[in-house]
Amino acid sequence: MSKTIAIVEDEPAIRENYADALSKQGYQVDQYPGREEAMHAFNQRLPDLALLDIGLNDEIDGGFELCRALRSMSENLPIIFLTARDSDLDTISGLRLGADDYLTKDISIPNLCARISAFFRRLDSLQKPTAEDDLITRGPLKMDMNRFTAHWNDNLVDLTLTEFWIVHTLALRPGHVKNRDQLMSDAKIVVDDATITSHIKRIRNKFCSLDNRFDCIDTVYGMGYRWNETP
Repeated sequence: MSKTIAIVEDEPAIRENYADALSKQGYQVDQYPGREEAMHAFNQRLPDLALLDIGLNDEIDGGFELCRALRSMSENLPIIFLTARDSDLDTISGLRLGADDYLTKDISIPNLCARISAFFRRLDSLQKPTAEDDLITRGPLKMDMNRFTAHWNDNLVDLTLTEFWIVHTLALRPGHVKNRDQLMSDAKIVVDDATITSHIKRIRNKFCSLDNRFDCIDTVYGMGYRWNETP
């Protein structure tokens, strides 16, 4: 069964262009011109991936509102912003709301398709974990690969799919430094340096909200990141 991608974009020509390209990749594509139309459909059935613009008709931040609503409906649904707005503030805002990636519209169609394909490969990998990786325990950290859940000291850590997979990649080999390329390869993601940095900050903040002594994710300057087990 083909994956369903929802495109929420108020410019018909742009929306059709993306829809045509993704349809040729074998995806089922549902198109929505605004937040209200999209939410009506999402309340009936969620897509497998959502591609959102930020400004939707008269709603300057309609895409942000839609992202917030979608994330409350599903912790694991891949959400990607695809927008002309390229400020750091917008990027950070989108990621804080739970988006998995933030792209600008100057991205090439092949690059966009590659990123979407990577998300679906990652989902497939999570749904078919190897036996030894079903449950990962690293001190207070417990990760269930069948349920996509992470707990710290028995408290649920509210991670998005991308954040979950980054934590999994780091915690799987404690002490091993992962540079950006290795992190992308192992975590099956395609993002840039700024996006990885934002995700790491969000992950740390989520763990610290549960335990202000959390310090298991180290930044190894000039090299990457590593997971340090608690003593």
